[in-house]
Amino acid sequence: MLISRATEAFAVHLEKVRRLSPATVRAYRNDLRGLAEVTGDIELADIDLEHLREWLWHATKRGDERSTVARRTSSARTFFRWAHEEDLVPVDPSLRLVAPKRGRSLPHVATADALREVLDRLEQRAQDGDPVALRDHAVLEVLYGSGIRVSELCGLDVDDLDLDRGTVRVLGKGAKERVVPFGAPANRALGAYLTRARPALAARGSGPGPALFLGIRGGRMGARAVYDLVTREVGPTLGSSAVGPHTLRHSAATHLLDGGADLRAVQELLGHASLGTTQIYTHVSSERLAAAYRLAHPRA
Repeated sequence: MLISRATEAFAVHLEKVRRLSPATVRAYRNDLRGLAEVTGDIELADIDLEHLREWLWHATKRGDERSTVARRTSSARTFFRWAHEEDLVPVDPSLRLVAPKRGRSLPHVATADALREVLDRLEQRAQDGDPVALRDHAVLEVLYGSGIRVSELCGLDVDDLDLDRGTVRVLGKGAKERVVPFGAPANRALGAYLTRARPALAARGSGPGPALFLGIRGGRMGARAVYDLVTREVGPTLGSSAVGPHTLRHSAATHLLDGGADLRAVQELLGHASLGTTQIYTHVSSERLAAAYRLAHPRA
C-alpha cells in the first residue's frame, strides 16, 4: 500500500475509531502527506528509519520550529504503530526515531486589568444595541469567563446554555463532554445577546438553527471570525497582533491560579486530559510572582 493510501486509511481510523477532532486528524494527515512527498510516495512497507530521518531533516533545513519537527516525529510514531498493528508493515521503522527536545515556551497571558479594559470598551460599544457589537462582547466574555477553546465556543448550541446556573455544556477533545461555569459579566452579556442580538442575526440567514453564536450572515460563527475578533480587539491593548482566542484561555487559567484555585479544578475546567498540561500555568504564575517581587520588594 502506498503511503498516501495508508495515510487516508489512518485518517479514517483516527476519525471513526479514536474519534479525534477534525483539526487533529487534519494535522496528522498534513504531516504524513509531507512524508509521502519527500519519499516519492513509495510503498509503506519499504519505509525504513533513514527515510524518516531524511523527512525530518528536510523539515529542519526548511526552517521549521523544533516543536513542529517534534510533532511530526510523534505523528510518525503513531502512524507506524497503527500500521504495524494492521500488518501493513513487517516492523515499525519509527521505534528508533528520536524527536528534538522542545524548548519550554510559556503561553502569552494578558493581565486582568488589560482584559477588563477590553471588555469594558466592548460593553460600552454594545450599549447602542448593534447586534454584532452585542455578539462580540458576549463572545469575549465567554472565552475569558469560562476558558473554553475556540472550537468549543463555535460548536455551542443555544440548548447548551444554562443562564440560571451560569454554566455551559461543551464538547471537548476526544468528544468528551463537560459542564463549565462562567461568571456574572458573561451571564449578563449572554442575556443581552440572546434577547437583543441573536434574533436579528438569525433573520439574516435561511433559518434560526441551533447555533448559539451567529455570524453576520445568520449562520454559525466560525473559528476564523473569532480569531479576527480577538486579534482586532485584544491585540492593540496588549501591544501585539500575535494573540488569539487561546490568549484568553491562558489568561483565565493563570488568573484562576493566581486567585488560589486548585490545580485539579483548573484542569477540569479547561478539559485537560493530563494534569501535566495544566501545570504549565503554575510556571506562568510563578514568573508573574517573581516579577512582582523584583518590582516591589526592597531586598529584591
